[in-house]
Amino acid sequence: MPQQIDVNQLNQAKANVSLTQELLTKAIEKANSDPTLAQEAIKQASNEISSALTAVTQVQKGSITDSAEI
Repeated sequence: MPQQIDVNQLNQAKANVSLTQELLTKAIEKANSDPTLAQEAIKQASNEISSALTAVTQVQKGSITDSAEI
């Protein structure tokens, strides 16, 4: 049986990455005019990256588990 890939998890990771990109753009735009806001955007971007990585890791682990059961 082929590996089952959790597309919902991958879509969540994709959304996290898109939000990360928006936050980093905001941080770049505000770097000189509002360093505090830029730092907050960077912090939020970091959290989104962590969430994306978690989602991808869960999909990867699920695929490995499915392969091991075959």
